[in-house]
Amino acid sequence: MAEHPRLLLHNFISPDQCKELEFIHRSCGVMGYRPGVLSTTLSHLIATGCPHLMLPFVPIRDTIKDLVEDFFSCHFDLFIEFTGLISWCKGASIGWHSDDNRPYLKQRHFAAVCYLNSYDKDFKGGVFHFKDGEPASIFPVAGDVLIYTADSCNIHSVDEVTEGERLTLTLWFTRDSAHDEDAKLISLLSQRLLNNEDNNPDPYLSVPASDNMYWFSHGHNQLGFDLRCARVHILGYNLCSTNNKECKVSDSSYEELLVNPLRLSRGDKILGKEFANSLHALQVVQFYYWKAHELKVARKGRNSTKSPQASLLEKTSGSDLVLPGDPKLAEDVLGCLSHDDMLNSFDWDDFALAIATWEAYIGELHKDLVASLPHWVKHQIIYLVGERQCLM
Repeated sequence: MAEHPRLLLHNFISPDQCKELEFIHRSCGVMGYRPGVLSTTLSHLIATGCPHLMLPFVPIRDTIKDLVEDFFSCHFDLFIEFTGLISWCKGASIGWHSDDNRPYLKQRHFAAVCYLNSYDKDFKGGVFHFKDGEPASIFPVAGDVLIYTADSCNIHSVDEVTEGERLTLTLWFTRDSAHDEDAKLISLLSQRLLNNEDNNPDPYLSVPASDNMYWFSHGHNQLGFDLRCARVHILGYNLCSTNNKECKVSDSSYEELLVNPLRLSRGDKILGKEFANSLHALQVVQFYYWKAHELKVARKGRNSTKSPQASLLEKTSGSDLVLPGDPKLAEDVLGCLSHDDMLNSFDWDDFALAIATWEAYIGELHKDLVASLPHWVKHQIIYLVGERQCLM
């Protein structure tokens, strides 16, 4: 084994897989473990009523685990200790360190970082550096994966992100079965599905976490913004109350509003559909952003009488926008460099089709999860059961 054991592989996962994981993170991410870092862990997906969104991770986790086992010759004694989507926003960086340099992380033996977007296209800065050995610097490219030992042989740093949002799928591996992530996730899944199946008529609808998990603070001047509202706002929408109640930025009632039914507006129109909460609306907005081109092609190819039609309402003074925090700061921190033409060719009927297609996508994932869980419980490992069906 080399003095600095590491491996970089290009095009390890497909562009479609990168985009699907990006959709999940931008729909569900919360504040992470350090300032300027956002995360979406599998346990968080379970806790917020989105366990079905674990399914896209499963084949990728399996493939990366196989790669780590082969490269480091550690078959049959390796466990996944952590799986999460991690994004580094403007201003985030990390100095020289190894992934096991804290006593409570000594169980970590190997790390894998799969890049989901690209340096100089989607963000600036954020270059990964090893202190010694080759390759010395990694310029992230969507689909590439980097694996290395999580010890002093691979001390590394990440340059400050100066623009955009740097997104990765990160996994840590251990030889200690007591830290096996799968066993813990299966236990959480069993409890969640058992408690919800009979009580929740819409088991695929997300449930927001505590509000402070979505509040992005900036420096010591108390500036900040709510991630849910910011993600929606950056793509050209706003969240609106359904009860004609005025809600000002300084009014703490916005927190209650975000966990209750609301609507989406764009320009001078409000969509008639009522969403269960802010995360429900955010997921649909992000799904439309992910699938906009395919949706437009699909709608044009259908008989117009069979395509969902958007029910629109005129904006009234009573439907005030929910914009907690500083919109300009949100655009500065989360704004990306590579905007899709979709933003300039928005169509409400395409968006209506997005809602229907999102419901089919989520429903299929939920069905697959329910079918897979008994196998996972039996074997105490999360693995692909059958093949996921592509809905689009």
